[in-house]
This record gives sequence, structure tokens and C-alpha cells, in this order.
Amino acid sequence: MPVPAVPSELRQALAKLTPFFWRAFVFATIGGLLVLGPTVYMFEVYDRVVNSRNELTLAMLTLIVLLAIVVMELLEWARAETLREAGAALDQALAPRIFNAIHVAHLKQGAALGVQPMVDLRVVRDFFHGPALGAAMETPVALILLILLFVIHPLLGWVALAGAVLQTGVSWLNERSTSPVMLEANRSDMGARTYVDGTLRHSDVVAALGMEQDMRRRWLRLYDEGLGLQSRASDRAAVFQSIGKFFQTTLASALLGLGAWLLLRNQLPGGPGMMIVGSVLGGRVLAPLVQVVSQWRAVIQLRGAWERLEQILERQPAPTPNMPLPRPQARVAVENLVAGASAGAAPFIKGLSFRLTPGEVLGVLGSSACGKTTLARILMGLWPPLGGSVRLDGVDVSIWDKAELGPHVGYVPQEVDLIDGTLGENIVRFGEIDGQAMYDAAQVVGLHAWITSLPLGYDTPVGEAGVMLSGGQRQRVALARAFYGSPVFVVLDEPNASLDEAGNLALAEALRTFKARGTTIVVMTHLQSVLAVTDKLLVLHAGMQQAFGPRDEVLAMLQGRSAAVASAASTGSVVTVEAQAS
Repeated sequence: MPVPAVPSELRQALAKLTPFFWRAFVFATIGGLLVLGPTVYMFEVYDRVVNSRNELTLAMLTLIVLLAIVVMELLEWARAETLREAGAALDQALAPRIFNAIHVAHLKQGAALGVQPMVDLRVVRDFFHGPALGAAMETPVALILLILLFVIHPLLGWVALAGAVLQTGVSWLNERSTSPVMLEANRSDMGARTYVDGTLRHSDVVAALGMEQDMRRRWLRLYDEGLGLQSRASDRAAVFQSIGKFFQTTLASALLGLGAWLLLRNQLPGGPGMMIVGSVLGGRVLAPLVQVVSQWRAVIQLRGAWERLEQILERQPAPTPNMPLPRPQARVAVENLVAGASAGAAPFIKGLSFRLTPGEVLGVLGSSACGKTTLARILMGLWPPLGGSVRLDGVDVSIWDKAELGPHVGYVPQEVDLIDGTLGENIVRFGEIDGQAMYDAAQVVGLHAWITSLPLGYDTPVGEAGVMLSGGQRQRVALARAFYGSPVFVVLDEPNASLDEAGNLALAEALRTFKARGTTIVVMTHLQSVLAVTDKLLVLHAGMQQAFGPRDEVLAMLQGRSAAVASAASTGSVVTVEAQAS
């Protein structure tokens, strides 16, 4: 027996909104039937009031139709409000999940999704209280009106049904004609926006190298392509919209003429008034279909947004809850580690193995592209290894709940980007501010005196990505953020890249301070003042472990290799590349 497919996260979230949809459906159905109030009023006026010439009857009928119109508008408002609440509920349920999925996708795959998934969620949310869904909810009312036409006379019903079939065909042709073009236009538009975002992030390089004109020309090409596709899709949709309105108007007139023909043959029950009633009912039968055709662009945008959201949520599944783990002691064990950007790609790191105990400082040496940054990311659990393991206190670091582990670790990536906010908010990781811990972190990296000299102190804004600060200041703030809260495990990837001499000395002092507190530290650097603080060294070459051990032993080995290289160069001897790993 086949196992039923599990609904996607989006469908599960949508299923929870069923009570909203049923309530809105009831409102739409009753309100749709009340739309007939003016028609019934007109029929009664011609039949009762004109014949009886009774003013009281006219007053009562007028009062009833006014009440019906008021109730109809209230039901319309209630339906719209119910669907708005449904959209808000979906947004609240999915926004945190999508936010996390964006970050996970960026970490694991380098996918620069930007805010597009959040824009897609807004498209889905706004569709709930848009006219297209409202028109779809009026379809059952159109069916009831079609049945009424059959009751009045079967011929009127069949003509109205034929009009509905033609209108459905128009909708189908509209879908086949405009949907591919509109989806392609949306992709082009997103590509143009992504291109603009990337250009703005590198605006200094663009300006300095005189690339602005060429970049603008390339953006205009992408923008014009999307604009042309949107124009073509809009033109096609406008044609089908006009055809739909033509059918609606023609059907109303056809039913009026058919009703008159039946009346002349004495086959129309109810008299002349039924001609008008039949014409009005026919127009109302097609109204929802015409509305859907006119809103087809919103339907296409919804479908594209829905598919993209399903893809990102499927590719980044929700983390399964794990048993809470105790505060780590930072015993690090790396065993036969193999790692790369993704499965199937050539690994950057091949067969690393080492162990660290609390309070040890490991320095990682190696030339550019030897795997230091990859190792740093894997030690933080940001990338899953392709083989082997990285364990923190015996637990695979990739399965630690980052919200649980984060306060106990520190990390400075190779490319430092601060988050838009204040200096204090960046240091305390945008959590609840612990003033003493914040001052301690800033003090240990030599920032406190500078920050307190600023007019706004720790409330000084850093700007987007820290653009208000110099490179060295950003680096020190990132170090203070890493050491905030006295973490037990810290990984620093080239933390001295933008530091001056005073900053380098402050970094070395910070390492000594936290080493004395029992913090395990891994630092990628060649700086002598930092190497002097290390207990062990790891030498990487082309992703492979060339040496690991106590600092002095590894340095002596490297010095011996350097002497051998120099001797070979002077005598013309052949030396292997592996012997020159440092």
C-alpha cells in the first residue's frame, strides 16, 4: 500500500487557516445572494407598486432593500477582514521559518536570496484579501444563480451555461498565453533587483575603477528585458480581459432578447419582469469568472511566489528539536575531517585530525586557499563535513542548537561585516544588554576608552555593514562581539587583517586573558605576537595537515624546512613542494 505524501510546510500552514476560509465563504455566499436585492426590488416595484399604486408598499420595499444593501456591505467588510486575518496568521506562522531558511541557505550554499522570500510571503499574504480570491469565493453563488435561470426557463439556463463555458475557456487561454511570459518577466525583474543590490554593496569599487557606466548599461539591459516581457504579458492579458467583458455584456443582452422571445411565445413565467431578472442573473453568473480573468496577473504572481517558497522550505528543512545539552567545556576533537563547499565538489580539507583541551590556543598556519577559512566555518558548525567529524565535548558540533550554543562561543570571520545598529548592540549580539559584560568585552580588545570618548558612546550607530567605522575599528568591534559573555570556545579567522600595531598587541593580550579563563581558542594567523600566545600549531597545505603539535616543535620543524629549502636553492638540489608547506 503506497505511503501518502506528507503535505509541504506551506500546505500544512494553509490547512490551519481552514476556519478563516469557511467563515469568509459563508459571508461571501450570503453577501452574493443579497446582491440580487436591487433586482428583486425593481421587479417588485414594477409588479406590485405600479399595479397597486400603494405608497406604503413602496416604502416597505425600499426599507427592505436598503437594509439588504447595508447587510451586504457589512458582510463584504467581514469577509475582507476575515481573509486579512488569515493572511496575517499565515505570515506570523511562516515568517520566522522563512527568515531562518534564508540564513541557512546563505550559510550552506552561499545562496544570495536577499529579501525575495519575504517578498514572496507578502505576495501570498496579500492575495488572501485581494479581489481574485474574493471572486473565486463567489463562484458557488454564480452556480446558484445558474440554477435559478434553469428554474425560470431551461433555455435561459443553457444559454447562461454556454456563456460560462466560453468564459472558462477564455480563462484557460489566458493562463496558457500569459503565464509563461509573466513568470519569465518576474524572474528578469528579480535578476535586475539582485544586480542592483550587488552593485550597491560594492559601490566603492565600482566608483573607484570607473565601472559605473558599464554596470548601469548592463542593469538597463536586464531591466528593459523584464519590462518588455511584462508589457507583452499585460497586452495579452488585456486582450483576454476585453474578450471576457464582451462575453459578459453579450450574454446579458442575449438573455434579455431570449426572454423577450419566450415572452412573445407565452413561455416565460412571471411576465415581462422576468426578462430583466434573467438578464441580470446571467451577468452575475459570469461576474466571478470575468473578475478572475482581470486579476490573472495576481494569480500568476501568487503561483510563482508559492513555488519559490516551497522550494526554499524544502531545501532547508526545519531543524528537528534536540535534547538540551549542558554548557560546553570546549574539548574539541577533529577526526579524519573531509570538507568542501558541497557534496560532489572537490574537498577543500582532506583528513584533518587533532584535539584541543580547555584553555589551549591553537594557531593555524598556511598559505592562501589552503583551507583555513573552511576549517573555521566547520569548527563553528556552519558547514557540515563531507566526512569525519568535529566534536565539541563529544557532541557533533553541527547538531548543536545554534541558539543554545551561540552564547558560549565566539567567532570572527575573515570578512568582517557588522550589522546595522549601535556599537553596543553589535557587541552584545543584539540581545539583552549586560552592561558589565559589554564593557569587559570592549575593554579586553582596547575599545572601551575610544567608545566612551564618542558623543554617543556605546549608542553610536555603525551604519549598514559598519560603513561608519574604519576597517580596524570594525575588526575590534567584531573581536569584542566574539569575546562577549566569556565564551568557552572561540574561532578567529585572520583577526588581525585590519589591525594596527596597537590593535595587534590588544589582540594578543585578549588571547592571554581568555586563555587564563579556560577558553579554547583557534586562531588563523601568521602574526608573531599572536603565535607567541599559542600552545599548539596546525600547518595546512592544499587542505591537508602537514604538521600538528606543540608550538615550539612545529616552529623548529618549519625553520628546519626553510633552511633545507635555502640550502637546496643555493646548491641546485631538487626539493619537493611538500617540504615547502609553510
